[in-house]
Amino acid sequence: MTGGTTVSGLLDEHGRTYAREAGITLRDRPSPLYRLLVLTVLSSIRISADTATAAARELSRAGLRTPRAMADSTWQDRVDALGRAHYVRYDESTATALGDGARLVLERWRGDLRRMAAEAGGDPGALRGLLREVPRIGPVGADVFCREAQAVWPWLRPSFDARVCRTARDLGLPGTPEGLARLVPPQEYAVLGAALVRAGRAERRTKGPGTA
Repeated sequence: MTGGTTVSGLLDEHGRTYAREAGITLRDRPSPLYRLLVLTVLSSIRISADTATAAARELSRAGLRTPRAMADSTWQDRVDALGRAHYVRYDESTATALGDGARLVLERWRGDLRRMAAEAGGDPGALRGLLREVPRIGPVGADVFCREAQAVWPWLRPSFDARVCRTARDLGLPGTPEGLARLVPPQEYAVLGAALVRAGRAERRTKGPGTA
C-alpha cells in the first residue's frame, strides 16, 4: 500500500480533530481556545477520548465556555456537568483543576490564551512549558493542545508528537514531523495528527490487553 493511499484511507476513516468532535469550532478567539484548553485538561488522565469529548460538550452546554464562566461556577456545577457525561472517578479532582486553571488563565493571561501565545514568542517549546503551568496538564496534555491548536496557530506547525510519529511508522508512513508534514497541506496537519492518534488507539484495542 502506498503512502498516499494509506493517508487517504486514514483520513477517510479517522479524519476529524478532537476539537471538532467536542463541538468546538476552533478559531483564534478567546472562547474556542479556552474550550480547547478545557478539552486538554479533560484528556490528560487515563480516560477514554469519547468520554473526554463528551465531558467537554457537557461543560459547554452548561455555559462554561470562558475562564470567567468556569471560575464563577461552583465546584458542584462542574462535578454535575462531568457526571452527566459519565466522567466518573476523576470528576471531583477534575472539577477542582478546572476551577483552578480558569483562575490562572484569568490572572496570568487576562482570560485570553492568545496572550499565552504572545508570551511564548513563537516558540512551541516555550508554549508547552506555559501549558504545563495549568493544573492537570503535563507533557502529553501539552502535546494534545499543540497538535490541535496548530489548526489556527500556524507557528506551531508541524506539531506531530512522539506518539503520533510512532503510529505513523507502524503504518508505514514517515515517522518524523517533517516527513508527515509532506503528506498533507499545512491546514490539514491537525486532522492528520488526530487521525493517527485514533488509528493508534484502534490498533491497541485490536491487539487487546497488555499492549503498550
